[in-house]
Amino acid sequence: MYFEQFYLGCLAHASYLFGSDGEAAVVDPQRDVEIYLEAAEKHGLKIRNIFETHLHADFVSGHKELAARTGATIYIGKAAEATFPHVGVSDGSEVRVGRCRVTILATPGHTLESSCLLLTDEEKSPAPFAVLTGDTLFIGDVGRPDLSKTHTPQQLAGMLYDSLHQKLMTLPNEVLVYPAHGAGSLCGRNMRAERSSTIGTERLTNYALQVKNRDEFIRQMTANLPARPDYFLEDAAINRAGATPLTELPALQPVAPTDLKQMLDSGALALDVRPSDQFAVAHVPGSINIPLSGQFASWAGAVLGLSSRPVLIVETEDQLAEARMRLARVGIEEVRGYLDGGVQGWKRAGFELAQLPQMTVQELSRRLDDPQLLVLDVRRQGEWDTAHIASADWYPLDRFKAALPRLEKNATVAVHCKGGYRSMIAASLLQRAGHDVINVAGGFDAWEQAQLPTTATAAVGA
Repeated sequence: MYFEQFYLGCLAHASYLFGSDGEAAVVDPQRDVEIYLEAAEKHGLKIRNIFETHLHADFVSGHKELAARTGATIYIGKAAEATFPHVGVSDGSEVRVGRCRVTILATPGHTLESSCLLLTDEEKSPAPFAVLTGDTLFIGDVGRPDLSKTHTPQQLAGMLYDSLHQKLMTLPNEVLVYPAHGAGSLCGRNMRAERSSTIGTERLTNYALQVKNRDEFIRQMTANLPARPDYFLEDAAINRAGATPLTELPALQPVAPTDLKQMLDSGALALDVRPSDQFAVAHVPGSINIPLSGQFASWAGAVLGLSSRPVLIVETEDQLAEARMRLARVGIEEVRGYLDGGVQGWKRAGFELAQLPQMTVQELSRRLDDPQLLVLDVRRQGEWDTAHIASADWYPLDRFKAALPRLEKNATVAVHCKGGYRSMIAASLLQRAGHDVINVAGGFDAWEQAQLPTTATAAVGA
């Protein structure tokens, strides 16, 4: 039996292709589906089945396009109320993929329709060898229970407890665990870096599975949830209907510097995807920096929103193509175009470039007593609680879209995150809003490496 995991680092998303006897299935496909078609052809397989473990909220799935290109049947939990052609499955449903038996485990909790797929390779054994857990069980974590319009987080957390203990924890210890996300995903909060595990390992090490009391589990799973990006519910709605094929998206057109200047003056967004160091040295005034090097698409969705219609600022055609694809993966399809000639084209047109100053952690340490300097920590709550600079204010980046921090306009704001990626995003947003901003190079990692003083607000844990 052939089995392969495809891991998309920018979304911390894992999808799967498996099959035997010439037939294959894809589980939780990313939007650009060529990788599955190429892998299936390479291994002499035809994709006959597509499984969605639930309606994903953090990315746009390619299930509809993949089905159109292969003739495959899409399977998803009946509670999804999907409007694309599909087969609704329930607990105990079975689907055969060659000599592999797929048994559906209904595991509501992350969402109402969440399912896990129990795989049995009948060529080798009558016992299951793996379970694809979607967003129900992660490596070191479980799915967040706040993605329903009809059920409270407490109700979903109770369902999640039941699903974990009545379904997944009844499986043998040796069964392999393959989730739909890894560390960095906003669908959980304490995921480990590994991309697979076993039921036995998770039983012993996953903090959420150590909570044996249902009421206490509900309390812990609903306390201090990270902010839910607005685009999550929008992506789920897109996935319920099925996304437009990528081939139908219009080609991006160049935008002249003079036109971009007028657009910016009217409130349009310009998204600079270059590395943060290049942005700091020179950028179009008012542009927002989300570098392609990190979790670009997730932060674009969370900070800008799906209806933002940005103009892209890039250096190369490869950057343009990558940015367009990664934005489409989270549902940002309406891109107005790209700045003709990039930053240098802006400069040649006679427009001034802006800079965003940076400081070292040693410089920040020396200036902490300056009453005109505000230190802003934009990391997530777990990071802040574990350790932070005593005089810093906390405002996580995932809350910036709701409202920018209310900061004094006559103060200088020094922004830091863990390593510098998120802080540059935040700094560019604050600069666009008219604040005097400095980015702290190296972030909190550099602060700790320099053995500068920190404080903590809570114990590490759930």
